[in-house]
Amino acid sequence: MEPCHGTPAVCYAGAMPRFEPFSGLRYAPGLDLSQLICPPYDVVSPEEREKLAASHPANAIHVELPVEDGESGLDRYANAASLLDRWRADGSLVLDEAPAFYLLRMTHPDGRSTRGVIGALGCEPPGGDVLPHEETIPKDKSDRLDLLRACRANLSPIWGLSLASGLAELFDAEGPAPATALDGSGVLHELWPITSRERVGAIASAVADSPVVIADGHHRYETALAYQAEQRSAGAGAGGHDLVMALVVELSADELSVRAIHRTLHGVPADFDLLGAFEEVFEATPLPGGLPARMPEVPKELVLVTTTGAWSLAPRAAALEEARSDLDSSVVALAAAGIPGASTRHHHTPDEALAELRAGRADAAVLLRPVTVDQIAAWAHERRRMPPKSTYFHPKPATGLVFRLLGD
Repeated sequence: MEPCHGTPAVCYAGAMPRFEPFSGLRYAPGLDLSQLICPPYDVVSPEEREKLAASHPANAIHVELPVEDGESGLDRYANAASLLDRWRADGSLVLDEAPAFYLLRMTHPDGRSTRGVIGALGCEPPGGDVLPHEETIPKDKSDRLDLLRACRANLSPIWGLSLASGLAELFDAEGPAPATALDGSGVLHELWPITSRERVGAIASAVADSPVVIADGHHRYETALAYQAEQRSAGAGAGGHDLVMALVVELSADELSVRAIHRTLHGVPADFDLLGAFEEVFEATPLPGGLPARMPEVPKELVLVTTTGAWSLAPRAAALEEARSDLDSSVVALAAAGIPGASTRHHHTPDEALAELRAGRADAAVLLRPVTVDQIAAWAHERRRMPPKSTYFHPKPATGLVFRLLGD
């Protein structure tokens, strides 16, 4: 195993996964953190980016989703690196003196909480104890890689689920949080730096005891692996490029809020029997009274909706066997594959999917049920990847609570 770069007392020879404290780069205490955080880059619409950018000149969105600087001629990536340097120089960002783990509690508006710890997770090639949770849909990763090259910093944490039972007990915080922020969806983010050698050691040891499943941030993790390979090819020794900032949460129903990602279908031929194609895979039962005007955030049924009606769907036994899965995402993909020329788009809420259908931009909407924590655990223990876009973990850890420099 390569040398450890965290606190010497918590280096565990041969322990996997590798999880270490780091000296975080954080906004100065006198600033209003609620005006400075932003969602991760991949869930920010152009309209939301514009609103966040206007909210504060040092809002994290300026580096998370940077733009070109017309005055200086810097491209978007060089501009992000320049802004980080400027914010450090003017005191907006301050580097913590001691390596720390950062306890994070995210409290939903309804009072439910998710607890975890932000640290540096070792980058492992496939086959180790950092396990992908889902297959990924191919997309351009050069954007995140170019940003990482320019800034030499992890700007937002990936999200890992630990299979270690009882891990959340180590995440209890004492006293008021030194850093708090309320995001635009009403989620309260509270952050506690942990520097005690005993507590840091206990957390690192507990995480190293069981595999970590990547819940969110697969593309950022793959980008970190690509950057690590670049550095090694260039002759670099062990260093900050061997780890990536990660929020680790225990895989427990008490700690997680899992939502479904819904589908809309596009490009269905005008004369195609869409319902008939779904009935090859599902028992379809018309919903009495049609679809309600507003669907609940978490549907209790798997539902197909077209402009002519709505049907509750129950997978046929033969379809479950063919899909080798009982996940809604698996059997819906099986049905969609039987529709010639159709494409699928993804939506985080039922209302978003139905809005596409009502506006005439989609031919059908399919509302999925959330994957359960037990299903996630079963697939993780079997080291199987779920189909793409099977889960939506909520809330997202905000960008801007803490940044991690790869070298300083």
